[in-house]
Amino acid sequence: MHISKFYSTFAENFQSMKKIFFIIAVAISVASCQQPQKNMKNEVFDNLMSRVSVREFTGEKIAADQIDSLLRAAMAAPSALNKQPWAFIVVTEDSLIARLGEALPNSRCSNHPGCAIIPCGDLSKAIEGELGAFWVNDVSAATENLLLAAHSMGLGAVWTGLHPDMQRVKTVQDILGLPEHIISLCVVPVGVPAEQPAAKDKYNAANIHHNVW
Repeated sequence: MHISKFYSTFAENFQSMKKIFFIIAVAISVASCQQPQKNMKNEVFDNLMSRVSVREFTGEKIAADQIDSLLRAAMAAPSALNKQPWAFIVVTEDSLIARLGEALPNSRCSNHPGCAIIPCGDLSKAIEGELGAFWVNDVSAATENLLLAAHSMGLGAVWTGLHPDMQRVKTVQDILGLPEHIISLCVVPVGVPAEQPAAKDKYNAANIHHNVW
């Protein structure tokens, strides 16, 4: 009788212990799944936070497949009504890069980039009417994608402004033979960095407003 009762009690306790062990195992499993996500290195975020403007280059040429990757990244950007009103001029000829650098000192094209990419707005693809100016937003988004892609590839680049300075826009139009409906937004020299600027922490809580001003 005592033996029967012992086995009955043991069986009950064993079932309770199985439940406890099961709960512990589930908790450990969930924790092990969550922990790597918590500590996982976010390469996209790191790329965003570590990108810097590079203005000095070694003069080494950029491979065609690298340029293709930069342009693919640029054209992955969003655009109003998905119009994609952009065009990109890739300048690899040393003589043209030199002319851009001479005519536009702010472009850093005299600092030996491997190439220069000029993101432009194609007004023939823009939204009709007063909303056509959205092309500036669209091409700006594409340009930022290009800069981030260059950084992720170990290349250096810098955004040097043209539009809305129409004299600069006209200068690029004349040098590169752009038609009137193609408006250059900026010049982005790209190359192997000859400098390693430190990334800047530009976060400023004073610039943030929640819900209302």
